[in-house]
Amino acid sequence: MVEEVLFKSEHSQSREAIASYLRDVADKLDAGEAITLSAGDQSVTMEPPAQPTFEVKAEREGPADGDGELSIELEIEWTEGAENGGSGGELSVE
Repeated sequence: MVEEVLFKSEHSQSREAIASYLRDVADKLDAGEAITLSAGDQSVTMEPPAQPTFEVKAEREGPADGDGELSIELEIEWTEGAENGGSGGELSVE
């Protein structure tokens, strides 16, 4: 299996800016619209199906006895041409 990166952007921004970006993505998902990601000269448009798989992961990366890097990863995935993703337990944010 080959992984092809279609778009990538990584830079520091305020929590408020990140929240605004996530709201924009959420609004597109809610409306059933395509999502266009763009930064600089990069751009990609994707159309998630009605039931994609949503993966949420919290990670700590680094030495076991010292400070590490913490991350929250949110991933929406689907098979091209598929209408539904996987199933799992109910997800909530507290």
